Amino acid sequence: MERITARILEIKSQAEAKAAINKIGCDPGGLGIMIPKAVHRVVKVENIRPQAAQILKQEMLSKGGEVAVPRGVIGCSVDLCDVLLLGTKRQYSELCKKLKAQPFRLQEISQAIQDCLSNYSEKESLELNCRGIKLPLGKKTLVMGILNITPNSFSDGGRFFDKEKAVEHALEMIELGADIIDIGGESTNPRAEYVPAEEEIARVLPILEALVPILKVPISVDTYKPRVARACLDAGAHIINDIWGLQYDKEPEMAAVVGDYPDAPVVIMHNQSGTNYQDLIGDMFKFFMRSIELAKGAGIMDQSIILDPGIGFGKTTEQNLQVMARLGEFKSLGYPILLGTSRKSMIGNTLDLPSEERVEGTGATVALGIAYGCDIMRIHDVKEMTRICRMTDAIVRSQRGKGYAG
Repeated sequence: MERITARILEIKSQAEAKAAINKIGCDPGGLGIMIPKAVHRVVKVENIRPQAAQILKQEMLSKGGEVAVPRGVIGCSVDLCDVLLLGTKRQYSELCKKLKAQPFRLQEISQAIQDCLSNYSEKESLELNCRGIKLPLGKKTLVMGILNITPNSFSDGGRFFDKEKAVEHALEMIELGADIIDIGGESTNPRAEYVPAEEEIARVLPILEALVPILKVPISVDTYKPRVARACLDAGAHIINDIWGLQYDKEPEMAAVVGDYPDAPVVIMHNQSGTNYQDLIGDMFKFFMRSIELAKGAGIMDQSIILDPGIGFGKTTEQNLQVMARLGEFKSLGYPILLGTSRKSMIGNTLDLPSEERVEGTGATVALGIAYGCDIMRIHDVKEMTRICRMTDAIVRSQRGKGYAG
């Protein structure tokens, strides 16, 4: 007699649901009904009126799902509240249809839920247009090699301050697998001194002008200063990587500068002064939504926006680890995600290691980031991390929807 067994299947997408259902020999006619029921999501909706929360709960319960609400909802003793919805994609679809005719901004809530679920779902592979140089998104993890033109960067400060050495290192990183070169003229180390725009331009521009004619990959410039961004874009830079997410309060016109250059992508990184949060991930989402609003208002297209959770910026080690554990949630915003963990203090503090001994720790964060849906890795150790990216891609990207063949 055959032994009866039971096991959990990790169904993360409709493609995986389809593969699992097909595997057991189910009638194909039932696929359309069952696939949406196999994908379960927990959605958090914030800042809604208690009346809306009550209707959400009633409607979701009627569809077989659930909604967790705070105690104050029943007596409407709170002005605004957050709720957690628990259900399958099918239940959310039916819920959102019903909400469209309801009061208390439920039509808007319905749209927010639909957008969130759509953004989080796997998408077709896209192209990132970097002012004419196109890179695939989704097919493989892109590697952004770091080129610091600074005397004091925490990891490799001073090594490539010389123009010839900088150009040589950029070419070497491309040979080793870099898809993008990211040039920085100011150290982002919290203890580093501020570099005036004129000095930053003087550091970066000669290297940029030497690289633009000879490189076939996009060149990113790591700066939060509008004057530096404009000078570099004029000189042929393809991407602006802003560690203040277009919100540096002393020079708020960065979005307008990038918006003047069609097809120039911008990396919007989360950052803040200090490490106090009401809700770490929720506050980060609010920051990103403000940055996206600024970008769109300046004419920057959706397909040119990249998000970076800002590991090591405005966060304690514990907060950085929490962000790493919840990276997948940022897919809800619907933009490519860049992850920059290379040799960061989070790794050093966790493993008690100096920057030059953090390669293995970086590799762990890179592999995890890919598994959670990140698209671009900003790294120092190109050879080692490119190999980790390709191996992780072979597991994560190429096997999605195939994991139920045996």
